[in-house]
Amino acid sequence: MNLTTQKISQQFLDVNKLKSLALPLGILVLIVMMVIPLPSYLLDVFFTSNILLSLLILMVALHTFRPLDFSSFPTVLLFATILRLGLNVASTRIVLSQGHTGPDAAGKVIEAFGSFVIAGNYVVGIFVFAILIIINLVVVTKGAGRVSEVSARFTLDAMPGKQMAIDADLNAGLLTSEDAKIRREEIAKEADFYGAMDGASKFVKGDAIAGILILLINIIGGLTIGLAQHDLPLSTAAENYIILSVGDGLVAQIPSLLLAISTAIIVTRISSNHDLSEQIGSQIGIKEAWLPSSAVLFLIGMIPGMPNFLFLIASLLSLLIWYYLYKSKLNNENEDEILKGDGKSVSDPVDTSNIDLDEISDNSQISMQLGYGLIQLVDDNNEGPLISRITGVRKQLSKELGFIVPQVRVRDDLNLDSNTYRIRIGQTIVGEDKIYPNLLLAIPSDNSQTKIEGISVKDPSFKMDSTWIEKHEVSKAESFGYMVVEPEAVIATHLNQLLNKYSSELIGQDDVQSLLDNLSKTSPQLVSLTVPKIFPLNIFTTVLKSLLSERIPISDLRKILEKLSTINNKNLTPYELAEIVRPTVVGLLIQQLAPLNQALPIITFSGNLEQMILNIANQSGENGLILEPSLIQKIVSSINNAIENLQNENKKPILITAPAIRKDISLMLRQHIDNVDVLSFTELPDEKQIEVVATIDLNEENTN
Repeated sequence: MNLTTQKISQQFLDVNKLKSLALPLGILVLIVMMVIPLPSYLLDVFFTSNILLSLLILMVALHTFRPLDFSSFPTVLLFATILRLGLNVASTRIVLSQGHTGPDAAGKVIEAFGSFVIAGNYVVGIFVFAILIIINLVVVTKGAGRVSEVSARFTLDAMPGKQMAIDADLNAGLLTSEDAKIRREEIAKEADFYGAMDGASKFVKGDAIAGILILLINIIGGLTIGLAQHDLPLSTAAENYIILSVGDGLVAQIPSLLLAISTAIIVTRISSNHDLSEQIGSQIGIKEAWLPSSAVLFLIGMIPGMPNFLFLIASLLSLLIWYYLYKSKLNNENEDEILKGDGKSVSDPVDTSNIDLDEISDNSQISMQLGYGLIQLVDDNNEGPLISRITGVRKQLSKELGFIVPQVRVRDDLNLDSNTYRIRIGQTIVGEDKIYPNLLLAIPSDNSQTKIEGISVKDPSFKMDSTWIEKHEVSKAESFGYMVVEPEAVIATHLNQLLNKYSSELIGQDDVQSLLDNLSKTSPQLVSLTVPKIFPLNIFTTVLKSLLSERIPISDLRKILEKLSTINNKNLTPYELAEIVRPTVVGLLIQQLAPLNQALPIITFSGNLEQMILNIANQSGENGLILEPSLIQKIVSSINNAIENLQNENKKPILITAPAIRKDISLMLRQHIDNVDVLSFTELPDEKQIEVVATIDLNEENTN
């Protein structure tokens, strides 16, 4: 048994050695063929093999699913071209040396093409050869060369974007390292392939030009040799040498034309899961195209003087094809109606033990679950007062933030209490509360002194003491100074607050790419030169997320890109880049807080307190700002008091600090106060009026 295995292994090794030696031996044979005279019967064998090789290449090109499936095509094209040129050299030698003996001097293949194909008339042969050259050189080869050139340039230009897309998918966990490696190799192979095809297409063009020159050399040289050396009459010399030359040219140009067609097929091939015939058949096999074509052919067939019978037959065939496509589509639709959404037939038993992935996963970015008591806020068509409110919130936020806020998926959840709703960002629960759909929420104002009867709660958005009242008590509540809100408005306000707070989690690379694509319609150079040439898409996305995390809108994307395009240091982190960009677009936040002609209310630190925080920040270094809990509590309490004092005037102040501690102060305060904005004094516009409404001091709560 071991001996048999050794013999089989030895045979495989011998076969592999033969395969590895085949290509070098073939190249040597081609070189020898150009130097050593070949007998005519070997020329017949080589010409037949050349036609077979060209046909094989064409068939392989037709049955590839994508260009890279035939990645060796440029090299194969080179070898096929060298083979054909070697045959031209060998045949030219025989034509010039033996042409005086007759049209069969260069073998049976050339004689057949020279006598049968051109019917023995060398004038006809010259014109046929010229037409083949025009088709090959002017139409097929020139078009294939242009497509190869454009494909190579576009493929190379697209490489950085494709590489970044792979890196983004890898960072997002959509690809494993092995998958990413394979995809990078495919991109590199694709670039190499189209680059090689750009050069290989020149082989085909050069081969066609060489065919013309070889034909002229054979005709002129043959006539000269026949008349001068062999004393042939002009008619005999012309008949022998021109038929041989044209036959030699035709037997070489037909494989050349097949290879040119193969080249054009490869470079124009679009990657698909079908071979070329299936792809074309599926795309032109639409019934809407065949019926009008049949009607037009029928009308032409009815015109007097036309070959009516042929046009009517063509019209009938087109009509039959339309009917076949119509019946096929109708059968497919009937099969789809029999099958249900889960892919099972109506008669198939339902397997209750199976768990669908959709039942346990929810890929929506924003979702809202409603208890069964709140379903009345949403009707069967997923509309209703709540949906209208949510749509209004999304539109308003999209305008304010500068990107399209994702849709909110509303669904019922029987696990919740009947009047409870829950809001998720991704899979994280960010808000939950209880409302009463048949009641109204009365929120007191500063003028509300009288307690109203109802269900006492905290308003979910602002945590104010509020009361759910009956609808017939609206007038009474309003007379007492209460603001009455409908239940769907309560949910919508809560949703608006949460989407504002978590806006940085709602935008991803796909959303940013859509924003860039839209801006590129008016500023293509700015977009292409900044992303991804200076900063990759994932870095730019992180910069926008950082801005949104501090409620700075990104609606003026042009300014953001213009600022980033001036930054030469590529070693900065996305958060450092965001700090540089902030002064450019912070005015968008300021104009939301204070109208143009109103002063901006600000809160400042006292000189002693700010200097102390700066000293602590310098000592902390890269560890961030580390303050004592008691000091943090005092700062937070003072800021809260200042904000509450200004709520009566419908004003929202901004905390102003030194640039060196702005980021750290903002991070610290956001852990305690949701709606505070922290700016550095360098970010305040020069033309904007300011009003210091409070000063945070170590010894005093605040100073107005």
